[in-house]
Amino acid sequence: MIAGFLAFGYLALKLGEVSFLNRGKNYTITAQFDNISGVKNGASVQVAGVVVGEVAKVWLDEDGVANVFLLINKEVKLSTDSMASIKSQGLIGDKYVQLSLGGEEEFFHEGDILTDTESAIDLESLISKFAFGNVK
Repeated sequence: MIAGFLAFGYLALKLGEVSFLNRGKNYTITAQFDNISGVKNGASVQVAGVVVGEVAKVWLDEDGVANVFLLINKEVKLSTDSMASIKSQGLIGDKYVQLSLGGEEEFFHEGDILTDTESAIDLESLISKFAFGNVK
């Protein structure tokens, strides 16, 4: 009976992807954006629609730049000319970070900063600009 409970506990932790069991399987980089509207901790990081990581932390630095701390699977080699974009699942879905892989032979390492980014599109401001005739 004890062995059954231990096996159940292990499976619960493993299937729940508890972070201390996955230590060493990820590396972290920081992506800097002008606007990350709607991105939250735990949001997915995707390459070509495949989840390769998650957003671990979001904060604003002293220069007013939004920083996103990304946990990326070590199997994914992210070249230094890669780009990060904020996308949404459908029209009003959750926001996530989309990585577009580059072609450089040099790769990001633990703690590097990704500055080639594309900020979130603010749909509300686009609609208001269109409604009031300020679209250029």
